[in-house]
Amino acid sequence: MTALTLTNISKSFGAVEVLKDISLSVEQGEFVVFVGPSGCGKSTLLRVIAGLEDATSGDVQIDGELVNNVPPAKRGIAMVFQSYALYPHLTVRGNMALGLKQAGKPKAEIEERIDKASRMLSMKELLERRPAELSGGQRQRVAIGRAIVREPKLFLFDEPLSNLDAALRMATRIEIARLHRTLGASMIYVTHDQTEAMTLADKIVVLRDGEVEQVGTPMQLYNDPANQFVAGFLGAPSMNFIPGEQVGAPQGQVLGIRPEHLRITEKGRISGQVTYVEKLGGDTNVMVETKDGLPIIVRLFGQHDIATDASVQLDFDDAHSFYFDADGNRVRD
Repeated sequence: MTALTLTNISKSFGAVEVLKDISLSVEQGEFVVFVGPSGCGKSTLLRVIAGLEDATSGDVQIDGELVNNVPPAKRGIAMVFQSYALYPHLTVRGNMALGLKQAGKPKAEIEERIDKASRMLSMKELLERRPAELSGGQRQRVAIGRAIVREPKLFLFDEPLSNLDAALRMATRIEIARLHRTLGASMIYVTHDQTEAMTLADKIVVLRDGEVEQVGTPMQLYNDPANQFVAGFLGAPSMNFIPGEQVGAPQGQVLGIRPEHLRITEKGRISGQVTYVEKLGGDTNVMVETKDGLPIIVRLFGQHDIATDASVQLDFDDAHSFYFDADGNRVRD
């Protein structure tokens, strides 16, 4: 069953077209991530789904129902914001209960839902605290718990981890993934962080300038990008792009090769000089600059001692190479 269907969604603010004829679907129980650079329209698209923005044209269907003219509170969605949006004068319990009280739910049902969500998120000991007494990670768990108790048809996450430090982001990301498995709920998650997209999503929607560039599973997009933008956006370190004529390809084409697929050899197709070495313990990133000033990153697994300023030769397996034309579209043999 389809949890969400978007048909020809466009959104303009005056003369500025932010979303351009977007059509896509989210299946029941699917975790879909909207990813793209700042200003690509991903948060605006989420707000259109939530009913916080009206689409200029197109249709939004949630659980088979057309909701274009349905207010946000009646759409059967729950939204988790980047800013947590907690009421500072209410306890955690009060924040989680407020929406249910406004919906007229019985007190016993409210307590049952809060108890279930707080156990799920391991935060029963926080229920009588106020937001000022919580860490950033705890506040985000409360915001997620407030969404869970509503038992929505669709969860919407708008960059929920952006305010957390790296360690908390990883811990909360794992928690959200576990929560999705436990609830089996349909979730849409907006982020500019490709690591979050790759690790959380069943399906990724890559957006640029208000348009969908490609839709697929994380590994489909990583292993078979439709264009140069998608290829460069997903992956850390990002894909290297080398003028085709430097490696024997036709004039005007660009070679894309991921850092882990380059190797340092005694004789290779690419020559350069080491400018910097990142020793990360589990792997080593080697920054190389060609004679034309082109920066290239080589990812070597394990620990390697490579001198800065050393001259190196690089090569790659053609099976792992990608080629793009002058417009950035994939060239397929």
